[in-house]
Amino acid sequence: MKLHQDQPDSINTVTGYGADHVLINKVRHDGNLILTAERIVADWAPGGFAGLSADDLAQVCSVDVEIVLIGTGARQRFPSPALLRPLIDARIGFEIMDLPAACRTYNVLVGEGRSVAAALLFDPAQ
Repeated sequence: MKLHQDQPDSINTVTGYGADHVLINKVRHDGNLILTAERIVADWAPGGFAGLSADDLAQVCSVDVEIVLIGTGARQRFPSPALLRPLIDARIGFEIMDLPAACRTYNVLVGEGRSVAAALLFDPAQ
């Protein structure tokens, strides 16, 4: 017997990803973004990982979630602890992981009904 959890069509899920894009509900999005079950905030963190600022992470706090998954591109990279201060001050849990892991983990947590956001950063084109 196979069991499948029903999900409302209105929930944003990651249906695919690549080095320079993510598919959300089968719609392609290019560029850094914040994803929640209800919202997509495009044009987030325009400087990418190298230009990530505390203001970028403060913007993540405004989506009002309990957990933030920060996808740092093709490989896991850790931002300076000072940049994470807005999340710490807002008492929002966070995990840093590569982009594929962030997408997969987001889908699991949003499927469980958790209050989660994925803040996804793509590597610059070579």
